[in-house]
Amino acid sequence: MHSVVAEDLAHITAEDLDWERFRGKTVLITGAGGMLPAYMVETLLLLNRTYGLGCQVIGLIRNPAKARERFRDYLQDPMLVLVEADVSKGIPVEKACDFVIHAASQASPKYFGTDPVGTMAANLNGTWHALNRAQEWRSERFLLFSSSEVYGQVPAEKIPTAESDYGYLDILNSRACYAESKRAAETLAVSFAAQFQVPAVIVRPFHTYGPGMSLDDGRIFADLVRDVIEGRNLVLMSDGSAMRAFCYLSDAVSGFFTALLQGETGRAYNVGNPAGMLSIRELAELLTGIFPERGLKVEYKNRAQDGYLPSTVSVHCPDIHLISQLGWKPARTPAEGFERTLRTFL
Repeated sequence: MHSVVAEDLAHITAEDLDWERFRGKTVLITGAGGMLPAYMVETLLLLNRTYGLGCQVIGLIRNPAKARERFRDYLQDPMLVLVEADVSKGIPVEKACDFVIHAASQASPKYFGTDPVGTMAANLNGTWHALNRAQEWRSERFLLFSSSEVYGQVPAEKIPTAESDYGYLDILNSRACYAESKRAAETLAVSFAAQFQVPAVIVRPFHTYGPGMSLDDGRIFADLVRDVIEGRNLVLMSDGSAMRAFCYLSDAVSGFFTALLQGETGRAYNVGNPAGMLSIRELAELLTGIFPERGLKVEYKNRAQDGYLPSTVSVHCPDIHLISQLGWKPARTPAEGFERTLRTFL
């Protein structure tokens, strides 16, 4: 395990949360091989090793080879069970699960243009299947991974954006496949909570980055990190004026566990770092400065990507008042977080 990852997991498990609630429990995590849920898997397994919780983690995955590589340090751990499945078709898990974390999603923007139907299927059908299993099992908690994309184009007076501040979303633009299906998934979750008492809580991550991030998923910050890793100048497809609030992975995962264990049923929580607000141009310049000996520069070009549909949102920044009331706050600055991220790839 890379030292950065070990430090991150230690940081998460040091949070003042009621980890004892996982003792002897079974936790289902869909999309377990993804960057965000994978850290949740590793956190629970570390808690087992540290406190002897005896918590079994069932991870649903789509790509077994990728998952085995991602969890290579844990393949002999009997408390981790990996199940290959497509959540849009069902959840083939027989054992009743006390906690259900539904994080399976086709979140890369490169798919919004090339596979909008598949993008919606995981968010709609997958959420339906996960909620049905949670109802059947009478699960103790259900956590839905949503997205900051649900806000659409909010007016300037609603930035930073609170959980009730929704803006315009063009539902007749196929790029809305992700945001609109995440909106519907949230409504489905609160409907199951109201009608069937499924204790569902929702998190909306904002621009999370860190170790294990996919460098080819089409997001600009992933493209820029890949440029640094491969030793080439950083290329922007725009003037770089778009503003984003970047949140480091270990901070975000601490927020997810906070919402899971302490959040109010039927409520959504922003998980992001408003202090990590940067323009894309500023991010590119920050990345070139982390390893100045590489002599990298920022270039501005039209770099076409097949199927890529750019976001129409110019500024994204979360209001985190709700989750801060639960005791959570982010700690890592973008300079710290991106330096740590790059170290895990170099």
